[in-house]
Amino acid sequence: MRSCQRFSDISISERILNSFFLLSIAIGYLFSLGQIYFSHQGRDGNPGISVADIAIAYHGSPEQTRLAAAINGPMAGNLKSAADKTVILDWIESGAQPAIYEAQVAPILQRDCQICHSPASGMRVPPLTSYEQVVKLTEADRGASIPSLIRVSHIHLFGIAFILYMVGKLFVLCEIPVWLKRLTIGLPFLGMLTDIFAWYLTRETPSFAYLLVISGALMGLSLNFQVLLSLYQMWIPLHWPSNRTEPND
Repeated sequence: MRSCQRFSDISISERILNSFFLLSIAIGYLFSLGQIYFSHQGRDGNPGISVADIAIAYHGSPEQTRLAAAINGPMAGNLKSAADKTVILDWIESGAQPAIYEAQVAPILQRDCQICHSPASGMRVPPLTSYEQVVKLTEADRGASIPSLIRVSHIHLFGIAFILYMVGKLFVLCEIPVWLKRLTIGLPFLGMLTDIFAWYLTRETPSFAYLLVISGALMGLSLNFQVLLSLYQMWIPLHWPSNRTEPND
């Protein structure tokens, strides 16, 4: 029976190339966790990130507006002071009158927000350069729109699937029981697909946010297990003689 290639069979140059690729993926994953935290934390009005924050991000919150959700959550750090946030929230609660907007709210938005929230920035964010634009964001928060979810879905499917494939191709060279290898290779793909479909489910029913969190954690844990074990066996081979000649793992 023919022998499969293992990490012990590859050259030092290949190990260096593979190692830096896997390390880059691991570091990129840490940054993605940071992006999730800063994008969703505080949406429920409490510090830190919770399942409630995730539910609000996708389902919305009838109790608050899109503008309030933003400055309570991911955009809170862009305001110079807590007093500025209070001014905007009080303006929303009082009926978003144009006179108060011009006198109190517009100067804050011009100073802290319009560097990104303007047509000149070229960013795909709501513009905040006029009363008419801002007042649209004082309506009830309806959560993520279907067009925005579709746009992000196709980016994730193409990008993350490619990463999972490349990491999995290297992980195949590990020497572990075949059943565990097959399970570990399939889990991140299952987690990714479940995570993306959970976005749409959470948009309709906020309790599906738990499924979103669990599936995302499943993908992250299985992906990083592949990365860490591959790095370990690439430089410190661990032999499993019973699987050494298995051609179909």
